[in-house]
Amino acid sequence: MPHTSRSIGRALTGCVAIALALAGCSTAGPTTTPSGNVTSAGSATTPGTADATGTDTGNPPTKTAAPPSSSTSPAPTTSTPTSPGTQAAKPTAAAAGPVTLLSGIDIAWSVAVLPDGSALVSERNTGRIHHVPRPGSGGKPTVAGELPITRTEGEGGLLGLAVPPDFDADPVFYAYYSTDSDNRIAAVPWRDGTIGKPVVIFSGIPRGRYHNGGRIAFGPDGYLYVGTGEAGDTSLSQNLGSLGGKILRITPDGDPAPGNPFGGSPIWSYGHRNVQGLAWDSRKRLWASEFGQNTFDELNLIQPGRNYGWPEVEGRAGNPDYVDPVAQWPTSEMSPSGIAVGPDGAVYMAALRGQSVWRVPINADGTAGTPTRHLQGVYGRIRDIRFVGDRVWITTSNNDRADRLISLPLSAVGVG
Repeated sequence: MPHTSRSIGRALTGCVAIALALAGCSTAGPTTTPSGNVTSAGSATTPGTADATGTDTGNPPTKTAAPPSSSTSPAPTTSTPTSPGTQAAKPTAAAAGPVTLLSGIDIAWSVAVLPDGSALVSERNTGRIHHVPRPGSGGKPTVAGELPITRTEGEGGLLGLAVPPDFDADPVFYAYYSTDSDNRIAAVPWRDGTIGKPVVIFSGIPRGRYHNGGRIAFGPDGYLYVGTGEAGDTSLSQNLGSLGGKILRITPDGDPAPGNPFGGSPIWSYGHRNVQGLAWDSRKRLWASEFGQNTFDELNLIQPGRNYGWPEVEGRAGNPDYVDPVAQWPTSEMSPSGIAVGPDGAVYMAALRGQSVWRVPINADGTAGTPTRHLQGVYGRIRDIRFVGDRVWITTSNNDRADRLISLPLSAVGVG
């Protein structure tokens, strides 16, 4: 298996010199669902375009001045920041409407919340990692450092970020990024708001102009789960000798996690096209979002060792050799990226081409209720979503070099 691993240990932050100094502030047809219908909430607009291969690129969205309906969120009240990368406001527990926490970003791909309530945001096209202070603290965002990425003139660059459960004891986070030869994962030391020299723990993930996957997240078992894409080569998804088109499960040092279904392999599940969302519910079940090609995008309940069908099938096939998605959408309405489980137990999915957040109720048996659509067209293409306290944070991905991290009330996405 073409990967490398490197033990980093708890002495990592003490022995690695800080290499990057703290910088200043940076500048729809009907949906197919398990019940056959869908409730749409929020104001509609013309979706941004996506190419016919179901990638996550596209033109900036058609802007709309119409606020979301009162059933989903209040009208946006975000003030314009004085310069890119600064806070537009100082949100507090009493903040009722939308608040821009970070702006002027060239594709805000991933948000990782630190134990102190601050957050890290990856900027895909530059490799920068932004540090956003805890809302209400009075601080301003800063650039904590930059990783040595290589753009793929498409969807590659600095992608997912993940914070391990023992971060307080060992302040290291993880980043997934593209190089000239592959996609890889590095452990990145954190000290006083600045990143140190990254240590590569896992490499050899196929890279391409499209379908680089990139979502990483620590599971309830303490292992790192990795969503990869097939990099435009559909044969990789069914090939258990390739890391492409898979969900991987590895240790924090980059080794295959014990208990994986294929012996010494890091592969947890396969037959995926392009996984950009991972989240666990209260029953410790893993959910993943899946980019389709021309027909269906998917929400999948992940089972170890199972085959999710790509490229043999797209969407529900009713074939016992493959796992059918729990929910599916026409690609014009979704193009899912980040996902999160909300305080109500539903799965919330950030939609790029669909320019929405989709709420998917989850039943105890792992089936889905009727999805509802929120924030349609209000902020354009939505890349990532996180629940932070009594707020929900989203990032935009509008390909206009003016993307934002926005804090919203829970009611904006249907929690209530």
